[in-house]
Amino acid sequence: MMRFIISGWLLATCFLQCEVHAQSLRPDRIVLNVTADPSRTAAVTWRTAQSITTSYAELAPATADPRFTAQATQYKAETTAPFADSLPVRYHHFTFSGLQPNTVYAYRVGQGEEWSEWFQFSTAGLPGEPFSFIYLGDAQANILSLWSRAIRKAWSSAPDARLIIHAGDLVHKGNNNNQWQQWFEAGSFIHSSIPGMMTPGNHEYYENTAGQDVPSVFWRPQFTLPENGPAGLEETVYYTDVQGMRFISLNSEEIRISDTLLARQQTWLEDVLKNNPNRWTCITFHHPVLSTSKKHDNTRLRENFKPLLDKYKVDLVLQGHDHTYARGRSGNTGPVYVVSVSGPKMTEISSQPWMARTGTYTQLYQIVDVKPKTISYRAYTVTGELFDAFELEKQANGENLLKNKMK
Repeated sequence: MMRFIISGWLLATCFLQCEVHAQSLRPDRIVLNVTADPSRTAAVTWRTAQSITTSYAELAPATADPRFTAQATQYKAETTAPFADSLPVRYHHFTFSGLQPNTVYAYRVGQGEEWSEWFQFSTAGLPGEPFSFIYLGDAQANILSLWSRAIRKAWSSAPDARLIIHAGDLVHKGNNNNQWQQWFEAGSFIHSSIPGMMTPGNHEYYENTAGQDVPSVFWRPQFTLPENGPAGLEETVYYTDVQGMRFISLNSEEIRISDTLLARQQTWLEDVLKNNPNRWTCITFHHPVLSTSKKHDNTRLRENFKPLLDKYKVDLVLQGHDHTYARGRSGNTGPVYVVSVSGPKMTEISSQPWMARTGTYTQLYQIVDVKPKTISYRAYTVTGELFDAFELEKQANGENLLKNKMK
């Protein structure tokens, strides 16, 4: 069953803004995506030429003996309808299930004589086992030439990360095929090896011919994200549980523009927070609750969602949008809010009382280590210097003791 339908007028809008790239029979833009249960499932998406109507994914437990490939199981992928005559490609996706926790697997995708290389990935472990994840703010501009160094340095710092959070504005124009090409090329095998947790930003939206702001036509075909969110927000609002931490993606652009989808996310979020068996909670969305710029004030987001973040003692809120860096709390307790930027587009910052650490004109990536009783957070520049660091220690009452690790 198809997960999406792209209408003709939508395609016309898309490809007026797209620079078309040639596409071969061999799969490209291969991306591993987070799933609702990454200990036992893994989702992969890829692209081929339009002439490929059937494609496959193969999977096996990885071993040092290269003969492991003989043990691979082949699965037929779900394949989309042709994207458009002006961009003659198809997207394919498959979700591996029945996997074992803490296990290294290898997979490849393709058909006939045209296959990708074998990619290795590790399934998530069990609740309470330590793990790390990567958090990246906006990529958006000069993606291949300059954002590439951010994601590559992040990977080299945490090659065994369980996931990578991309906090919106992955590209500047959501319907520009050339910019998506840059995003996939910049991340290369990293996208294929560490599950991505993508949340949409305002630049993943565009105005259609009816004057409505809608998500990029590329979003759902090229990602295979959990569909456990509210209706109408599929694969932009969702959650995944990883080793004792619940990760939640909200669609802050729809909070900004739609009363209906704001209310739907608010109701859904409270249920997901109320019925959360995990010790830790991390939420990501694009627009900051506490902005770093006097020109931005996300009142609807703050008034409707901050009370829930406080009530349910959310630990981390990881955001983008403002193209600066700031970290802090709105008081002595409550979530730690972070605004960060990984791409080269930068703006000035407006210092405010909530900010414990700030930065401008600095490309950054973040590594977060999660243990049963502590979260250790480190922000690094793309040239490797430690820029910010703090630790959260979970107290008996569910509140966190924050320890700054920067002088």
